[in-house]
Amino acid sequence: MRNFHRPGRSLVYGRRAMCATSHPQASLTCIDVLRQGGNAVDAAIATAAVLAVVEPHMTGIGGDCFALLAKPNARGLIALNASGRAPKGATAAWLSQANLARIDPDSPHAVTVPGAVSGWLRLLEDHGTWPIERLLQPAIELAQEGFVVSPRVASDWARHVARLARHPGAKKHLLEAGRAPRSGEIKRLPALAASLKRIARNGRDGFYQGETARDMVAELKELGGLHTLDDFVAQATSASYVDPISLSYRGLDLIELPPSNQGIVALIILKMIERLGEPRPEPVSAQRYHLLMEAARLAYAMRDAFVADPDMARVPVTHMLDDKVIDDLVGRLDRRRRQPQLGALPQPAGSDTVCFSVVDETGMAVSFINSLFDEFGSGIVTAKTGIILHNRGKSFVTDPNHPNCITPGKRPLHTLVPAMVLRSGKPYMAFGVMGAHFQPMGHVYVMSNMFEYGMDPQEALDAPRVFFEGEALLAEETVPQHVLAALQRLGHRVEQRPLPWGGGQIVVMDRDQGVLIGASDGRKDGMALGY
Repeated sequence: MRNFHRPGRSLVYGRRAMCATSHPQASLTCIDVLRQGGNAVDAAIATAAVLAVVEPHMTGIGGDCFALLAKPNARGLIALNASGRAPKGATAAWLSQANLARIDPDSPHAVTVPGAVSGWLRLLEDHGTWPIERLLQPAIELAQEGFVVSPRVASDWARHVARLARHPGAKKHLLEAGRAPRSGEIKRLPALAASLKRIARNGRDGFYQGETARDMVAELKELGGLHTLDDFVAQATSASYVDPISLSYRGLDLIELPPSNQGIVALIILKMIERLGEPRPEPVSAQRYHLLMEAARLAYAMRDAFVADPDMARVPVTHMLDDKVIDDLVGRLDRRRRQPQLGALPQPAGSDTVCFSVVDETGMAVSFINSLFDEFGSGIVTAKTGIILHNRGKSFVTDPNHPNCITPGKRPLHTLVPAMVLRSGKPYMAFGVMGAHFQPMGHVYVMSNMFEYGMDPQEALDAPRVFFEGEALLAEETVPQHVLAALQRLGHRVEQRPLPWGGGQIVVMDRDQGVLIGASDGRKDGMALGY
């Protein structure tokens, strides 16, 4: 329980339904759908659409989504991968001729065909109860009539004015007389409202064909993109169910999405940390952060070496989680010093974002994440339809010998990571932590904070975070100075991060008490709501 002498958030309790999102308007929409009889999938889609309007720098219909779904009395969880694919024109010959050292995050080549709408419709058709037209109405009204810009959104928006001003569509739709909208101002997105209306009327065809698709293709082609209308038609039905991967951790089962998703990184780190055993350092201490970051450096190196689209490359999941491989990685950790070199990785034989959680009255639970990747994605916004296009393709590499090299129809390594926890085989917690590459690290913090250090869900989200970028450890302002000094003595280059790391949402299903518990990260504007 939190200290009531200090500012903070209390846990939110409910008996029938609960949600936790990164924006108050999204939480209200979610609860409205649930109270009117919609199920958790219906509420999730309505919530995702609202967030695409009120947090346009984080998510949108021009992005991708992933989801984990637990249905009452069903065997196992349902995992959805609705990530976009590279255009068919991204051939080896094109890559050789383009001579790209990397995929520029602001270029049309970073734009894979958006998969979010395909994912929404697939989930709704298979597991929802309301028509898409009804679910999109709250988002349409907010885009057309205007929404009040919240403080964190305004802060993030203002940091990207120069980048948005470079692209005519972004300047037209996202800036007001050359500036970002301020906190408390009303912002309207009429072109996006019209695009949402086309999806409401025509479903997939309202996005992947017709006026909307033609506008996206034209915008990308004008910038040198390879996309065609056929690429968009192919993406319309490409959202697919996949088999989740899991890890037993302190008597619980953590469920993650498999590659091409990076959820496996969280499993590797937790498995390594459990192998270290005692002594257990304090939760906010140099020793704990040191061990977590050293384990994370190795786990992310494994990701970068092996994770790719399993439909088009061999991804050695079993090898990456093998006990001997984990032992090899753990053997490289030094409790007393940062290792400057990671060494060669074990090889197999032969070879900004929104997340939210929803639980409805029947016990159906959804962990959902929808994103543009970088803030405002690629920075490319369609002139007529007002769609912000993501830049997931920047995660491709251009080395033709690498499994994650860009090729026609391939999905890139993906950072979106929804998660669930099972207790005694039953859904116990739906959660996610946004923040691009930070996401699996965020899962590790939540799992370790709650089930190793005994924090409640809100405390687990609030706890100070450290993560690495390149060779530096970037710490939040809440990390004490003596901890930072001790990390420097351990050989880390420590810097303060201008913004906090990520933002998370948790809903716990306490079956012993018969209640639902919600927690929402104070790093965002959002809230948990239940009844």
